[in-house]
Amino acid sequence: MKKVNVNEIKEEPWQSPGGKYAAHFKGISIALGRDPESLDLAKRHPFDLEWTRVPPGKHNFPFHAHSAAWELYLVVSGRGSVRAKDGTTEVVAGDAFIFGPDEPHQITNTGTEDLIYYVVADNPIGESAYYPDSGKWKVNKTSAADRVVIKSHEMNYFDGEE
Repeated sequence: MKKVNVNEIKEEPWQSPGGKYAAHFKGISIALGRDPESLDLAKRHPFDLEWTRVPPGKHNFPFHAHSAAWELYLVVSGRGSVRAKDGTTEVVAGDAFIFGPDEPHQITNTGTEDLIYYVVADNPIGESAYYPDSGKWKVNKTSAADRVVIKSHEMNYFDGEE
């Protein structure tokens, strides 16, 4: 058995250049031995567990939808709103919610204290994400950190091929 204590895992801060998006993460699965760079499924674990803290007034990420990943959330403390394709829903401690592939979502801390939640994701190899507000795609190469972001227009599959 592998065991870690979340309170002993170092927080990793993340923030967009303009500060609109900000969060702190604790990679629980990585602390348990997951190799985030490996393409070997035995070293990746079948899912990732992450602790996330979003400061008041901040969004976790831009509104996005994953191509193949599922994400399950459990709010531990604070309050926020979850934007989805069909509207916005308020969430508080004890609430759980899930997003499947092609379901755009974004979490915002609407409270005065930190919003803290756990997220479980299956993070399949070859994952990509679409950003409906900007029309961008993020394509992971070997990991979420090794990625390419592109913006283009819809075209025929064979354009430029024949």
